[in-house]
Amino acid sequence: MNIFVCIKQVPSTNKVQVDEKSGVLKRDGIASKMNPYDLYALETALRLKEKNGGKVVVGTMGPPQAQAVVREAYMMGADEGYVFSDRRLGGADVLATSYTLSQAIQSVGDFDLILCGKQTTDGDTAQVGPAIAEHMGIPHAAWVSKLEVSGDGVDAEQQLQDVIETVHMPFPCLVTVEQDICMPRLPSLKVAREIGDKPIAIQGLDSFMDTDPNHYGLAGSPTQVERIFPPANDTEHEVWSGEGSAGKLHDLLKKWKFV
Repeated sequence: MNIFVCIKQVPSTNKVQVDEKSGVLKRDGIASKMNPYDLYALETALRLKEKNGGKVVVGTMGPPQAQAVVREAYMMGADEGYVFSDRRLGGADVLATSYTLSQAIQSVGDFDLILCGKQTTDGDTAQVGPAIAEHMGIPHAAWVSKLEVSGDGVDAEQQLQDVIETVHMPFPCLVTVEQDICMPRLPSLKVAREIGDKPIAIQGLDSFMDTDPNHYGLAGSPTQVERIFPPANDTEHEVWSGEGSAGKLHDLLKKWKFV
């Protein structure tokens, strides 16, 4: 059973500057980490491998420094890792990002199952995973909290708004997982010592089947960001004590029209 897990390096802080011209995040010099939701996808893949055999391959789209999250995935037990890095891929919206990843995955090999976290903490669209499947023409399920191999496919339990739905999908298929599907393991120092400087493959646009640069990055993005800005960090507060505090609170709530 061959499993591909999409992972992403995201800023580890919300104090990120935004390029006013392009509307994209300035990632240079910012401390980064693996997208938390991707840890659940990776753990799910590793557990399926332990139970059913096969291999787990991880891949991320980003600058060369994204190798750090692939190295972390190695320390958790991933077998192979790829960074899809090319300046022509930068500034992509959901459509261009999902198309890029669909091309990237197919350039690496054939997979029975593709796993993604339900969303990323920097984009929060929760659209990329299903969009990858649509580009590849394979079945997919989102918000999955339980996943088991069954015959020639998987049974996926989806947490929908009002109901829990179980679907069976044949291989190949794609699943985005919820955070309550499992508890991710910690990276292993023992494994880190064993793998040493295990190679990480870096591939660009020229390795894809579709090498038209107009289908990627800003050029391939039909949506453009009109305005984006970091959230205001407002820490202003007042401390009241003694008699009259209740009255002050009432006056303030009245001023804000809460009462």
